[in-house]
Amino acid sequence: MKRLFFVFMVLIFLTNPVKASAIGTSATGAILINGDTGSVIYEQNAYEKLPMASTTKIMTALLLCENADLEKEITVTDEMVRVEGSSMGLLPGDRVTFHDLLYGMLLASGNDAANTTAISIGGSVDGFVKMMNQKASQLGLKDTSFQTPSGLDGDNHYTTARDLAILARYAMQNESFYKAASSQSAVLNYGNPPYRRSLTNHNKLLQSFNGAVGVKTGFTKKSGRCLVSAAKRDGKYVIAVTLRDPNDWADHACLLEYGLNQLTPTNVSPQTSNYTVKVLKGVKEEILLEIKPITLGLGINEDISCKVKLPKKLPAPVRKGQKIGYVHYLKNGEIIKTVDILSPEDIAKRKIEKTNIDILEENLKYIFLSIWEK
Repeated sequence: MKRLFFVFMVLIFLTNPVKASAIGTSATGAILINGDTGSVIYEQNAYEKLPMASTTKIMTALLLCENADLEKEITVTDEMVRVEGSSMGLLPGDRVTFHDLLYGMLLASGNDAANTTAISIGGSVDGFVKMMNQKASQLGLKDTSFQTPSGLDGDNHYTTARDLAILARYAMQNESFYKAASSQSAVLNYGNPPYRRSLTNHNKLLQSFNGAVGVKTGFTKKSGRCLVSAAKRDGKYVIAVTLRDPNDWADHACLLEYGLNQLTPTNVSPQTSNYTVKVLKGVKEEILLEIKPITLGLGINEDISCKVKLPKKLPAPVRKGQKIGYVHYLKNGEIIKTVDILSPEDIAKRKIEKTNIDILEENLKYIFLSIWEK
């Protein structure tokens, strides 16, 4: 009888997918979300407030991308590099671009890069921390408080796995941030005078996990090992977060693999895919716009709606690649993705031939001006 029961339980296990609760991690707080929609796939004490070490730099790097010219070069001061911990090797007097500071934060986890960014953009560390907390409020991170731009411990420096996942998902939508966070290595030029340097990303998953695209590591004695990771594969996208996790590399590999297996790549498009917009004074009277489907990784019972925004009329000339409108993709009324609608062709402005009345008016104006000048 016991043998039959054992066989029965094995058959149930083999014919049913593993439930999220069976994953488990060594973390104090953890979460796994759908990177496309933000839906939670798995969570474990996801709302517990915990220190987050250098995963803080996700916010610092995001604000750099949103507020700085990446090609702008600055000169490093002593105050900027007066900080302990990991470093990209900046010294007072060095010349460095914001681009290199971005990579110095996300690859080498440089506290010097974070401090330099904070003082350069915020005017001071305190001024920049204020910007960090304002951005957290805008993103709805209700259980997050920043006290340092680098992630060094502070009594009022904490977040939750949930908030960190929301922040990471938002930051990865920034093209510059995404490119840096997903880079295994980078060759930069900074110093006095600037010279060639090579940095390697601390995120081992970029090399070991198929499809890994980021995001950030972190560690202090108080916070323990912290990790935010992301992976894309076959049209599916997931983000995982663990806080205070002594086994984070293995846990994230399991979380990411599980999450990708729970999603199905799905083509999503508006009910109407072809639209026409009138072109005023163009060689063509209207332009035909085709909205092609996009692929999203969706879980069971995830429904996505679309909202198309286009003008009724468009003045000529129209250039190929010009933004005409956009499509909002929504889940439960919340925008999860926006895709621009671009012109597929050039439409020149129509040359208007002069009528006899136009010519007569011009001649009369000429005669009148001639008489007036005399």
